[in-house]
Amino acid sequence: MLYFTRWKALAIILTALVVCLCAVPNFFPEATVKTWPKWAQRHIVLGLDLQGGSSLLLEVDSNYVKKEKLDQVRDDVRRVLREAKIQYTGLSARADVVEVRITKDTDAPTALTKLRELSQPLGGLLGSSGQRGLEVADGGGGVIRLTVPPAAVTERIRQSVEQSIQIVERRVNELGTVEPLIQRQGIDRILVQVPGLQDPTRLKDILGKTAKMEFRMVDLTVPPDQRGSVPADSELLPSADPQYPQPYVIKKQVLVSGGELIDAQPGFDQRTNQPIVSFKFNSSGSRKFAAATTQHVKEPFAIVLDGKVISAPVIQEPITGGSGQISGNFTVQAANDLAILLRAGALPAPLTIIEERTVGPGLGQDSIEKGELAAYVGSILVIVFMLVTYRLFGVFANIAVAINVAMIFGILSLLNATLTLPGIAGIVLTVGIAVDSNVLIYERIREELRHGRTAISAIDAGFTRALSTILDSNITTFIAAAVLFYIGTGPVRGFAVTLGIGIITTVFTAFTLTSLIVAGWVRWKRPKTVPI
Repeated sequence: MLYFTRWKALAIILTALVVCLCAVPNFFPEATVKTWPKWAQRHIVLGLDLQGGSSLLLEVDSNYVKKEKLDQVRDDVRRVLREAKIQYTGLSARADVVEVRITKDTDAPTALTKLRELSQPLGGLLGSSGQRGLEVADGGGGVIRLTVPPAAVTERIRQSVEQSIQIVERRVNELGTVEPLIQRQGIDRILVQVPGLQDPTRLKDILGKTAKMEFRMVDLTVPPDQRGSVPADSELLPSADPQYPQPYVIKKQVLVSGGELIDAQPGFDQRTNQPIVSFKFNSSGSRKFAAATTQHVKEPFAIVLDGKVISAPVIQEPITGGSGQISGNFTVQAANDLAILLRAGALPAPLTIIEERTVGPGLGQDSIEKGELAAYVGSILVIVFMLVTYRLFGVFANIAVAINVAMIFGILSLLNATLTLPGIAGIVLTVGIAVDSNVLIYERIREELRHGRTAISAIDAGFTRALSTILDSNITTFIAAAVLFYIGTGPVRGFAVTLGIGIITTVFTAFTLTSLIVAGWVRWKRPKTVPI
């Protein structure tokens, strides 16, 4: 353990030096760091409890997800039966069942076979157990029942949450905030933490909108004074413009959906200088939009966002370029927010804010000061203990521990990790664990000396024979940190991250770095006794 080749010693020193240098950006002002090369700008981000900010707990509307699933099943039934040219009546959806009555008894077996093709195995672990996303059964008398089992609803909610997390992340990042934390909580909840954001009002407005955009035609068959009687293929939708409170009669057929938008940017109308939102479709959406505007020249079409009409311009000429603009008495911020929503995409289901917390910067600063005080006091006590107990070897241990802490900050900076108050606790605990490794080595050296070994032989045996014990203890602690990381949330994960990284750096410094320092001292002094 005390013999190091020149290349091995150089590799150990360079590794420690490079990782420690990664922590340097944290000690310079942010304005200075921004002038550095991109690769040198990685730094630790202070969490919500350290610099203040806003925290929102969002819940996916499970009833909406269930209704969407039933509507999809009903539409699939209609499509399958029409393609098979099977006549039916009474297609309806209620609770978790879709029912349809086949008109001719002779068509019932064929319809049952066709509809059973809609039932697919559920993905993941549920799929391996044989559960399916739809149960199709013959109800007798020509009635076919398609039941959505609870497992399929749960799987649909899980998918909605995963998709919502990606969309929420894009929306929050578009606001220009720094390092937001967005993660799942439970089955149907999403935690959003934005450090440094003191006013969550705009954040709530951005996250609270589904942003489901549709392009539909205005129904001109219903006169403005007779909007109480709406045809079955149309619906009455309110206006999003407070200056035009009159509702619109809009056809249910969607000409182009917002899902086919590839870009949306705020801007100003060159004629009126009013804020607008310019949009662009993908190739499929461009073809649909061109066909719709060609077919309905001189007719008004409605731009519907989350069930409200934000604009209903008249098509003056075919729009074949795949792009257009939305105007609707927007403010500059409203136009910018709408562009953000459209670029990020529509949420698969509405999100409800069930918990909101705002942490002021004063409370965060108080947390930092108390965390620093705890770290300083704990570190000083450890340093004094090692010096008093092990003298010169205590100095070696303290040097290794200091490099250990610097390496932890370096790795956290490389990962752009978020440091929270529990994370600071994990670093303080790592200092104790690192010293504990040195204590095991030094006590083993003492024991070898008592058994009559020479100084150099005792030192070598101390490092060699303490290795298995230290590895066992650190591996078990690392397993506990890994479990905390995977099943924990928020602050618990922050503690687990710093603890896990600290264990890795501890094993490195305790065996490679400390033994390298001791080996250098042994080569230089050639001691006859060990000052321990």
